[in-house]
Amino acid sequence: MPDLTSTEIAGRIEGLYGAPLTDLEAHAQDQPPGMLAALLGSLTDLQLAERNIDFQMARLRELTGPERVIGSFEAGHLLDCARRITASVAARDAHSKATTAVLQSLHRTPAPQDQAPARTSVPSASPAVPAPATPSAPAR
Repeated sequence: MPDLTSTEIAGRIEGLYGAPLTDLEAHAQDQPPGMLAALLGSLTDLQLAERNIDFQMARLRELTGPERVIGSFEAGHLLDCARRITASVAARDAHSKATTAVLQSLHRTPAPQDQAPARTSVPSASPAVPAPATPSAPAR
């Protein structure tokens, strides 16, 4: 089963900003760099790491297939795949951890209410009337 970390994070970004990822990407391109651009950049890096893990795992399975004989040439490729998988897993985990921490610190603010607060049926007291100004004594 593929790692769904980037999918979950993409869903949380969409939920936070209330728009599909494609709309958010288009919006971020028209804005100065900010939180949205940083989240989308981190998501892209996370997706790249996950794709590289999948690719290297497929290559590793190909190199270790039952019909393959592993000689010194193949051993070098096996080690290279293992090294690349390790680097991609470390990158994936770092991006996932950082992006998740940022997303946990953010929340949607409620939309402004379009209506004035509902009035109660109890009549309110008359508004306070300011006290009349008292004449001050002239300074001597």
